[in-house]
Order: sequence, then structure tokens, then C-alpha cells
Amino acid sequence: MILCAGEALIDMLPRETVQGNPAYAPHAGGAVFNTAIGLGRLDVPTQFFSGISTDLFGDILVDALAASKVDASPAERSDRPTTLAFVKLVDGQATYAFYDENTAGRMLDTVPDVQADAYFFGGISLAVEPCANTYEALQEKVAGTAVTMIDPNIRPSFIKDEHVYRKRVGGMVARADIVKMSDEDMEWLLGGSDMAAKAQDLIAEGVKLVCVTEGAKGVTGYTKNGATFVAADKVEVVDTVGAGDTFNAGLLAGLHRTGVLTKDGLDKMTEDQLQQALSLGARAAAVTVSRAGANPPWTGEV
Repeated sequence: MILCAGEALIDMLPRETVQGNPAYAPHAGGAVFNTAIGLGRLDVPTQFFSGISTDLFGDILVDALAASKVDASPAERSDRPTTLAFVKLVDGQATYAFYDENTAGRMLDTVPDVQADAYFFGGISLAVEPCANTYEALQEKVAGTAVTMIDPNIRPSFIKDEHVYRKRVGGMVARADIVKMSDEDMEWLLGGSDMAAKAQDLIAEGVKLVCVTEGAKGVTGYTKNGATFVAADKVEVVDTVGAGDTFNAGLLAGLHRTGVLTKDGLDKMTEDQLQQALSLGARAAAVTVSRAGANPPWTGEV
């Protein structure tokens, strides 16, 4: 079982009415939510923990999880509103305006009593309190016995206290077994432009697998045994919403399929096993960018 812990929100995606007027359409989303959806669709037993509203948008989120075979029972429901993220697309690249004050997701402050084989953390839920403290406490609670993965998926405009954020995310990265970052995220968080050196520093500090994605170029996985590169699949890009989240799902699904998603398994993972997991992540992400919005593939599509 993999438990994904982080934000679930409604992406308000730009659309056009039949009369040709600009409009926004609600779409279930959030970085960690998208990864959970991706895992469920790849037939991996998955649970989701977050704060989810009992409003109509919260029902959309819960229904979407169920439709993708994700168990949302660990989630904490409340009558607070749902976080909204208005999306602006320029040449297929997404930027966001978030509306998050006093929402069900943000105000989550209870560490759940849950058990899973692996845990995934990340997204904007690590940038705001009190939910960020809750996710940090959950990772600290389980990191000694279960595999934990983090993808900070950094949105600088969402960070109000950079010092606190860097300390929190730095601690979670240090405790994690798997760290995934885009090249931009790694440069922002760790500084410098030598991604390989930064990744190997994390390996030396105890991280078992560091994945650095570079958009259309591909992804490199670093372990104590060296680096493994997988090129991105060439597709016609509609937009990049959810691409990194889907990669995370594919990576975790690949590690799960080959039986190495344990602390000992990651230590003994072969280059071939890593190649398979990275390739599944890349293929899954390619499907997502080839269609509008965060819409991860099902097993039969990869």
C-alpha cells in the first residue's frame, strides 16, 4: 500500500464557451492528488490523506479518487471550503493563482494513525501552515520503518516564509528514501547548477534514490551506484499540467512492480530495475502532457 499525503484542490482550467467567451472549468487536481490518481490507475494499492471539504468541490475530489481506485478513507472531511487554483497557460506552460485561506486542506492539523508500505509527500501543502506541520510530523513518524518519497514541487509565489519553508523541506528531504525534483526546483532549493553533484550530495547524506527531471530532455536517477538517464518520450504537448505528478506515480508504480519499494529493496536495486521504473514514469508523463489537464494514464495506455 502507498499512501499519498498532501493537497487536493480544484484546478480552474481556462476554457472557452460555445459563444467564444473566456471561462474556467473546475477540474480535480493538486500535485499529491494527481500522483495518487496516477498510482490508482496503474493498479497500485493506494490511499490518500488530506483535508477535504464536504462542499460540492470536495465531493468532486472524493468521487475522482474513487473512480481511479484510490481509497480516500484516511482523509479528514470538514465543512471548510476547498482550495481553488486558477490556471493560466502560456505556450502550454502552466502558472497558478491559489485561493487557500482557511480551507479544509490548509487547516488540516491532525496526524493520522495510518499504516502503509510507502508514503509520498510534496506539493504546495508543504508551504503553508498548519497542514505543512502535519505532513512533516507524519513523515517524521513513519520514516524509520517505511519508505518515504518527497517531491517539493516548489511554487515560490506560494511561499510566505522562505526560511521556515527551507528548513521544513530540507528536513523532509534528509529523512526521505526517494527524492524527486525538477532541475529548477533543485537549483532553487540547493543552489548551484551542477545537478549531478547536488544529487550525489543527497545520496551521501542517506537518500537512496534521487530523480532529477529536465522537462522535455528526460530524467536522471542517482543512486550510490551511479547515474541512470532515461530520455523523455517525444509527443505533441498539449499542456504540462500534472506531468511531474504523473512521473512520480509511474516511478513508484515501477518500483512497486519490481519489488524494490522497501528500504532494503532500494539499497539492493539494480540498474535494470531503476531503468524500468524511470521508463514507466517517463512514459506515463508523456501521456499526460499529450492531453489537456492532469489526466494520468491507465495501465493499458503505458
